[in-house]
Amino acid sequence: MLVVIVSLLSLLLGIGILLVGMGSLGTLLGVRAGIEQFGPPITGVVMAAYFLGFVVGNYICPPLIQRVGHIRAFAVMAAVITAVALLHALVVHPLAWIVLRVVNGACMMGLYMVVESWLNAITPNERRGQVFAVYMATTLMAMAAGQYLILVGDITSMTPFALTAVFLALALIPVALTRISQPVMVAVPRLSLSMLFTAAPLGAAGALFAGLATGAFWGMGPLFAHRIGLSPAGVALFMSVAILGGALLQWPIGRLSDNSDRRRVLAVVCFGAVVAALTAYGFILTIPDALYVSAFIYGGFAFTVYSLSVAHTNDHLDRDQVLEATRSLLLLHGIGAVIGPAVAGLLMEMLGAGSLLLFFAVVLGVLGLYAMVRMRARLPIIPTEPFKPMAGDTSQVVLEMDTRTAPPDSAAEETQASAVAASAQAQR
Repeated sequence: MLVVIVSLLSLLLGIGILLVGMGSLGTLLGVRAGIEQFGPPITGVVMAAYFLGFVVGNYICPPLIQRVGHIRAFAVMAAVITAVALLHALVVHPLAWIVLRVVNGACMMGLYMVVESWLNAITPNERRGQVFAVYMATTLMAMAAGQYLILVGDITSMTPFALTAVFLALALIPVALTRISQPVMVAVPRLSLSMLFTAAPLGAAGALFAGLATGAFWGMGPLFAHRIGLSPAGVALFMSVAILGGALLQWPIGRLSDNSDRRRVLAVVCFGAVVAALTAYGFILTIPDALYVSAFIYGGFAFTVYSLSVAHTNDHLDRDQVLEATRSLLLLHGIGAVIGPAVAGLLMEMLGAGSLLLFFAVVLGVLGLYAMVRMRARLPIIPTEPFKPMAGDTSQVVLEMDTRTAPPDSAAEETQASAVAASAQAQR
């Protein structure tokens, strides 16, 4: 396993550096929007624009990568997001930021596709599950670390934006210098909603509602923390502990779901997140430190909802349907992430900053109730595939590293083996 990880080190290092910068940029923009008094509704639209670009990127990036190749595509998109990060500081206006966020989201989708395609090409079949786990852990830890870049320099100055741009630019180096051969690009995804809602309605609803909650967290969490009076260090701590909670609690919750009715586990997780959100709401003013503990618990539960939804959906499908269904779930998650920040922004304008926590509670409470309804509508399905931690903010390409999506026929194994052999030959 160590040999495989070393061979992938350049790619993991590249995506790690990239996400340190992106983790910083999202939080920085949320706090800066509050300082500039954009207002929660406008800020919500600005932050939602990133996820709109993310969805659009699913369709426009594959043909671009096929046309110019992986390295050129990565170099172009890395250059664009570096410029975009700096332009946020040079042009401080909501309309400009909306355009920049769409471009940023689309380019990030392309960057994910490039790195994840390479990871797929060199990962041996027997190590795909382990590499998948290492990759997911790398993305979450990098995002958590990036929160603290906002502490470097005055947020109203160019300094934090410039430092973010430095990380985004540096991510180009390990990827551009990799000797791994360029893989075949995946096809543009299709959103098979009818198949999803027929086979596993709770899984489809879970992906959408998880997008609503996590999109609002990423987009409006920094503004919420700023508006309740937290210092920049407090904002970074609030965001990072929620991310770390999601990283640490996914495995034990997932293991529990492998040995029981996933619908019941999903309901418990949703209600646990509701309790954490309401607890944070109750102690915002009286016991501020309780906010961080609640954020950790909330992140641990809420960030698991998407993974549980994917696992539940896979339990209801044939093996050859899983990959396409999981791509569709990813897009459903993206659609929810576009809507979430915009709706949460309107609520924060009408009811105050704390209403973001109420938004989390309502969204996940509704999903938890729906999970209970589905428990009455259908007999439980024995889990057929192991739970895997997943992030909704990634590309469709990483799904092929998930061993649950691997086709059972030998042709797929031969295709993968040939890709690995070609990569190994290129490195000699």
